[in-house]
Amino acid sequence: MTIRTLTRRAALAAVAGVASLVLAACGADGGDAGAHPAHDGPAATGAAGAGTHNAQDVAFAQGMIPHHRQALEMARLAADRASSPEVKDLAARVEKAQAPEIRTMTGWLKGWGEQVPGTGTDHTGSTGQDGMAGMPGMDHTSHGGAAGTPGMPGMMGEDDMAALKKATGRDFDTRFLSLMAEHHQGAVAMAATERGKGEYGPARRAAADIARAQNAEIAEMKRLLGESAG
Repeated sequence: MTIRTLTRRAALAAVAGVASLVLAACGADGGDAGAHPAHDGPAATGAAGAGTHNAQDVAFAQGMIPHHRQALEMARLAADRASSPEVKDLAARVEKAQAPEIRTMTGWLKGWGEQVPGTGTDHTGSTGQDGMAGMPGMDHTSHGGAAGTPGMPGMMGEDDMAALKKATGRDFDTRFLSLMAEHHQGAVAMAATERGKGEYGPARRAAADIARAQNAEIAEMKRLLGESAG
């Protein structure tokens, strides 16, 4: 065998070795792709969900939705009736915070197959942009009646709402702050029950947020009431 033949065979062997290495590398890449879940699969998106819920979670959402709706109805009166810029600002913040919370809790109830207050027996019934089904003309007495009723703490009765709608100027400011402070106190009590007895993580976190925000607004309203009285 000549030196030229040996050299040619050695070159062919080297080429074959490189090809084998390339194929092995490609095979390894393919194996890795199959061994790891895709980034948009259940493991990455948290398909396990936020946990189970219990009867208290349902009661919290079903109670807080009409409670928030009434707060929004009160807040929307302030733009045309309040005389204090601070009262108008507070009312706007109440609306900005509570309308999205209504939509969130409505979504929970629909996901759980539970009735959404104000939509009758069909839990898939349509609601407004902020979930204010049943308005205008919602029955304030059907969800607890006068303020302080144990079933729905802080809710106003029809007489309170009618008087607030008729008030203007400083009279409106005083009525609004007094009634909304009591309304907030009711929401804080409902949130405390959810935090103590609820099981659904997002609902318990929402309850904590509601309590924190509304306690701060209660303090603000009491300060404004004191300034008004002064």
